[in-house]
Amino acid sequence: MIKDIYIVRHGQTDFNLKGIVQGSGVDASLNDTGRKQAAEFFKAYGHFPFDKLYISNLKRTYESVKEFIDQGLSFEKLSGLNEISWGTREGQPFTPEENKYYYAMLDRWKNGETSLPVEGGESPDQVAMRQLDAMKYIMSKQEERKVLICMHGRAMRILLAQLFNYPLSDMDIFQHSNLALYHIRATKNMFQMVKYNDKGHLSAGI
Repeated sequence: MIKDIYIVRHGQTDFNLKGIVQGSGVDASLNDTGRKQAAEFFKAYGHFPFDKLYISNLKRTYESVKEFIDQGLSFEKLSGLNEISWGTREGQPFTPEENKYYYAMLDRWKNGETSLPVEGGESPDQVAMRQLDAMKYIMSKQEERKVLICMHGRAMRILLAQLFNYPLSDMDIFQHSNLALYHIRATKNMFQMVKYNDKGHLSAGI
């Protein structure tokens, strides 16, 4: 069986714009740019015969693909697709102190300490475990041959590292942009990258 999986990151929020950490604990809405990105993605893919849509529990994913839902595409929320929890750092602006902490954590993860959680939050290993359950569920639906997933930046990096058998310490090789698309073809034994962080459907500057 071949399953085509299309993964997009949610559209821009004001928190993205201002450099404020959201994580899974900040349930922000899209801003004007995010809504434009969502509209352009729908314009490019609204005709596409997706069998199912999966989103996280956070409204920025729902709002990013709302036009598909309004058109009647069946959807399901999976908590396993939620963004990583940044714990006590969520909702905090990037002060020099916060910046230092954030990049220190990223460096430690890159050095292999992926079991290390953010203060009050999650580790990449913990996110990977809940994603594993979500992907097992999605892959078990054999009748769903073309699946659209809308999720979050850090969570996407963790998921893609898992799918392509990279250690989580290498997750930052997978870039992401608001409403950019990854197309992955799944067969019984492997995942093939068809499109990598594709932004061809988006106007320049958004």
